[in-house]
Amino acid sequence: MKFFAGPLLALVTLLPAPPPAPHGPAPLPYTADGSFPLPKNYREWIFLSSGIDMVYGPKASETTGHSAFDNVFVNPDAYASFLRTGAWPDKTVLVLEIRAADTKPSINHGGHSQGGINGIEIHLKDAARFPGKWAFFDVKPSGLGTLIPQPATCYTCHTEHAAVDTTFVQFYPTLLPVARSKATLSPAYLKEFGPDPISPPPPTKSPNPLSPP
Repeated sequence: MKFFAGPLLALVTLLPAPPPAPHGPAPLPYTADGSFPLPKNYREWIFLSSGIDMVYGPKASETTGHSAFDNVFVNPDAYASFLRTGAWPDKTVLVLEIRAADTKPSINHGGHSQGGINGIEIHLKDAARFPGKWAFFDVKPSGLGTLIPQPATCYTCHTEHAAVDTTFVQFYPTLLPVARSKATLSPAYLKEFGPDPISPPPPTKSPNPLSPP
């Protein structure tokens, strides 16, 4: 029996080639000297949380005696991945923006609103570049982040106390429940705070003398 395969071969030849398989996230934009530029649109990223007068980071000494807000942003791809897995993917970039707290702007007579920027830090994950996968950068007025070398206290503090993968997810109220549900809380964090440190114990009902028996 003779098979006539000419048209079939021509059809196969005309089919478009499949797209190339993805090779993971794009490389991070370091400069030639190893600096890391502050992403210009970081305030359009996912806003994770804001704390006030928190004293644990390298910039704390610069704001001692003056109230300050810590605003944390993360790149959207990393945020979406965290929601799926409870962990940060490679090439995650977190930006810590420290702003002075204004006490009497405009008509305000109590509390604080956010003022000018006191400092910016970047915490990023690049497993192929850094021995501990993560690195910290101090952003200068030029917009370039200078690598904070190990063993600076920021590295040891995050390693010893961070809830997920050396990041302070315990301060991010929208992500801590995700990490708990995905069982990605770090052993160091669980040892320090237990498996469910945020949920308060059920309230005990105190007797009310005015209540009927």
